[in-house]
Amino acid sequence: MSAQDFDAIVLGAGAAGLMCAAVAGGRGKRVLLLDHADQVGKKILISGGGRCNFTNVNTAPDRFLSANPHFAKSALARYTPADFIALVERHGIAYHEKTLGQLFCDGSAKQIVAMLLDEAAKAGVEIRTGQSVREVTHADGKFGVRFGDQHLVAAALVIATGGPSIPKMGATGFAYDLARQFGLKVVEPRPALVPLTLGGDDVLFRDLSGIAAPVEACAGKAAFREAALFTHRGLSGPAILQASSYWRHGEPVTIDFLPDAPQGWLIEAKRTRPRTTVRAALGAMLPDRLAETLAERLALPGELAAQTDRKLSDAESRLRRWIFRPNGTEGFAKAEVTVGGISTANLSSQTMMVKSVPNLYAVGEAVDVTGWLGGYNFQWAWASGHAAGQVI
Repeated sequence: MSAQDFDAIVLGAGAAGLMCAAVAGGRGKRVLLLDHADQVGKKILISGGGRCNFTNVNTAPDRFLSANPHFAKSALARYTPADFIALVERHGIAYHEKTLGQLFCDGSAKQIVAMLLDEAAKAGVEIRTGQSVREVTHADGKFGVRFGDQHLVAAALVIATGGPSIPKMGATGFAYDLARQFGLKVVEPRPALVPLTLGGDDVLFRDLSGIAAPVEACAGKAAFREAALFTHRGLSGPAILQASSYWRHGEPVTIDFLPDAPQGWLIEAKRTRPRTTVRAALGAMLPDRLAETLAERLALPGELAAQTDRKLSDAESRLRRWIFRPNGTEGFAKAEVTVGGISTANLSSQTMMVKSVPNLYAVGEAVDVTGWLGGYNFQWAWASGHAAGQVI
């Protein structure tokens, strides 16, 4: 085997690529990990506000989007959050659980990158960075990679270059171009976990920029109870980011502004506090400026005693399903991940290998599997990388 000849070349030193390389190297394979960035794990470093939300203890297949909702089951079942937590604990990294099963480092995301680099080093993985992959070829059962001015050869090739979200971190659609080169289908990529923009009649809500409230946001058949945040361009916050993955252009997003209020609360308020107003009743449960804006749109001036029960019931229904019609998203520049990617129909769910091209693999965000907000996408990266790393 020449100095430039490897058992496997992994393209992309992000979460999935690092995991895959370390696992394959640990099995005695000679692995080369390549990345066009000048350092590895750049997306890991900025995740979770710099503390890396590295997994979610509530991981389950129904928290992932894919054209094939069953595809992720195998890899997720064979490498679980408990497996990754055990790795974190072996490296002495302190962590804590925030809300909804999200695990974060107490210290810094740098600890997760250092851990993965340590695992790769122990496994004898060679890492090269700071050059572009100029060409990938496949002949005589070998993959050739031109990395800068180096010509590299391997028996197996892993596509772990992610999706186009956060281009300022160097993200591109390279994985899709490479997949198409090998005749693979690509499910149209779109931004996910991304703020939504508002136009038309909804523009006045932009005046509430900076105001947040706990809501239930719905898009398609999905509903999420977390905070929504109004921005100068539209809607954001965890509930909206979650819903955005399910939202399609032209569809509405509905928001329940009072998910904890009992049915008939406004009519009850009229009975117990007839002199109060809709604005005051809302102000007791929501931020002031939001209450004011909603009350203006409901257009029920005067005291509650002056309103019919029917009108109050209608107002309550509207507050439970307030319809917004987003005119778009803030795009890949602000998207945390990508929905879509290399079609799972091309891949083995057991090994992540391309069915039509032996020893070609795709893992992580490059594949059409996208998790919810809160550590799920990292868990998919670990699980899919591990699945491929075990068989290369």
